[in-house]
Amino acid sequence: MRFFVLLGFSFVLQAADHWELQYTFQQPQTSLVISDLKFPSAKRGIAAGYTIRNEKSSPTILTTSDGGAHWTLIPFREEPYSLFFLDDSLGWMVTEKGLWETDEAGRTWKKLPNPPKGITRVLFMDRKHGWAIGNKMTAAETKDGGQTWRPIPALDEVKATPDYTTFNAIAFGSSNFGIIAGTDVPPRRDAVPDWMDPEKAQNRRQLPSTLVLLQTLDGGATWTPSSASIFGKVTRISLTPGGDSLGLVEFAANFEWPSEVYRFHAGGGESTRLYRKSDRFISDILLTEGGAAYLAGSEVTAVVRENPIAGKLKIIRTRDNENFEEMAVDYRAHAHRVFLATAPTAGLEPEIWVATDTGMILKLVTGK
Repeated sequence: MRFFVLLGFSFVLQAADHWELQYTFQQPQTSLVISDLKFPSAKRGIAAGYTIRNEKSSPTILTTSDGGAHWTLIPFREEPYSLFFLDDSLGWMVTEKGLWETDEAGRTWKKLPNPPKGITRVLFMDRKHGWAIGNKMTAAETKDGGQTWRPIPALDEVKATPDYTTFNAIAFGSSNFGIIAGTDVPPRRDAVPDWMDPEKAQNRRQLPSTLVLLQTLDGGATWTPSSASIFGKVTRISLTPGGDSLGLVEFAANFEWPSEVYRFHAGGGESTRLYRKSDRFISDILLTEGGAAYLAGSEVTAVVRENPIAGKLKIIRTRDNENFEEMAVDYRAHAHRVFLATAPTAGLEPEIWVATDTGMILKLVTGK
C-alpha cells in the first residue's frame, strides 16, 4: 500500500494481489530442492527436500514457527517425498525408505513400522485412520495410526496392470467424499531421455494410458472404482466440501500441451477443461472454498520441455472459470515444479503459499 499527496490532497493506492518472496536458499555452491510444502496453521510451515553440494544430496526439513519470517534447516536421514498434516503439530512424511510421524510440527520425527512398499503419499482423517498410495497400484488403509495396513478391497475390481499403475493423488473434500487417482502407463520400448534425441522426442507419438479412479462417498468405508482411456496422467486433485473438484493432467514432453486442468463435480456429469496453454506447464492446483482456482507452474521456453534450466514461476487465478489472470510474481522466482499450500484462517479465503523445487518460498499478499 502506498500513500500519495497531490495538490494538497492525499490518497491511497491499493496494491494488486501479488506473490512476494519470503525465503530463498542461499549457501555457496549448494542448492536446495523442495519436494513438498505444508502450512498446517498460519504460523507453522514445513517444507521437505534435499540439498545438493558437489553432486552429493543431503535430505533436509525446513520449518518456520512465525509465519515464514524465519526458517530453520534441519538435517534428515532419508529423502522426503511428501508431507501431510492434520494440525499444527501432528503430521506424516513419506520418504524414499519409509513413513515418519511427528508430534512437534516437524522438529522431531519417529519412523513407523512396515508401511506399504512403494508409497509416495499419505492422507489421514484422524490420528488413527488414514490411507497410503503409490507405485504398483498401491492403495492401502490403516486404522491404527500406521502400525498395520491392508489393501483397499476395491483394487480387486480395477481393470489395470498393477506393475504399470501408479496412484499419484488422494484428496478428501469432506469427511465423506474422497478420490484416489492414478494412471496405468505401459512402458515404451524405444524410450530414451528426450535431451539425448530431441528430434525423435518431438516426433514420438503420444500413446493413450488408462485413468484409474477410486471414489468414496462414505468416508472410505467403501470405494467405487472406474477407469477411462486418456492421454497423460493425473497428478493432482483438489476438492472442496461442496463437491467442486479440480484435476491436473500432465503430458509427456513431446505432447502439444504440457498440462491441462479440468473441473468436475462429485455429483456426476462430464468434466470440462478449465485451462491449458502450450507455454505454461502447470504442476500444482488449488481450489478454495470461496470458489477461486489457483494454477501454479512455470513458463515453457524450450522445444524439449525436459530443460535443465528452470522456467519463470507462473501463477494463474480464476474466480469464474472463464477469465484467467496471470498474477504478479517476484521476478527472481524460477522452477521446474511447484507446490501450493494453504494455511487455515478465520476468514473464508486461506493464506496461500507456494514453494519451488529451486529452493524458494513465496506468499500471496492481497491488496486489501
